[in-house]
Amino acid sequence: MERVTLRIPKQQIEEVEQMVETGEFPNRSEAIRSAVREMLNEQRENRESNNGTKRSWAKV
Repeated sequence: MERVTLRIPKQQIEEVEQMVETGEFPNRSEAIRSAVREMLNEQRENRESNNGTKRSWAKV
């Protein structure tokens, strides 16, 4: 596994921390990995279905 350094707005990190505290994820890293997997799966599904609806992942 590779290490990636990124900057995330404080409010989003606080929300991720809340998910960790409530037990939804074991730690921040796993929460972020889950979000990346979800994004990649959604992008793959969009390409496969070719339905033209795209989600803008660049929004902060």
